[in-house]
Amino acid sequence: MVASENKVTFGLKNTHYAVITDDGKKLTYGTPAALPGATKLTLDASGNAVEFSADDTKYYSADNNQGYTGKFEIAKLTEAFEKDVLGIDDSKGVSTENANAKMKRIALMFEFDGDQKAVRHLLFNVSLSRPGDGSKTKEDKVDVNTQELEFTAAPDPYTGDVKTKTNSKTTDLVYKAWYDKVFDGAASGLGV
Repeated sequence: MVASENKVTFGLKNTHYAVITDDGKKLTYGTPAALPGATKLTLDASGNAVEFSADDTKYYSADNNQGYTGKFEIAKLTEAFEKDVLGIDDSKGVSTENANAKMKRIALMFEFDGDQKAVRHLLFNVSLSRPGDGSKTKEDKVDVNTQELEFTAAPDPYTGDVKTKTNSKTTDLVYKAWYDKVFDGAASGLGV
């Protein structure tokens, strides 16, 4: 059964990531892994309008969709994420950041709750910055630390897809399998 359309959305939960492999012909996604503790996510549209003047007027204009830039705040990154995405080496029983480590691109999945049904989102091609770190002394109350990652969600270089999300027409099959595999719109609705 198809849900009614949401009037409002709120909250942030069920954040997952899938590591990207790029063979020069298409992006392939690993199995999504949970990234618990999300506290805030912002998406700012990236790209400028293309305008061309001729005959003393605006002759042509078009949108130039370059995806999004954003910030993702989380209580604490998981050790698996640090290793899989940030390139942290844990082979010696400690977590070592190396200047030569290569960060990996990911698909980022998350959901906003709604008055009818949560909306599940997917950013197809995300590049992240290294997170900062810090803390402060405890006083009469404890302030929990968070980590923030800046990111760019660029178009998939092969398909042009930037972002997709569930809506009131999304089937139960697609909705329930959202975090099992990165959605690619295949006939099965579950990706290839």
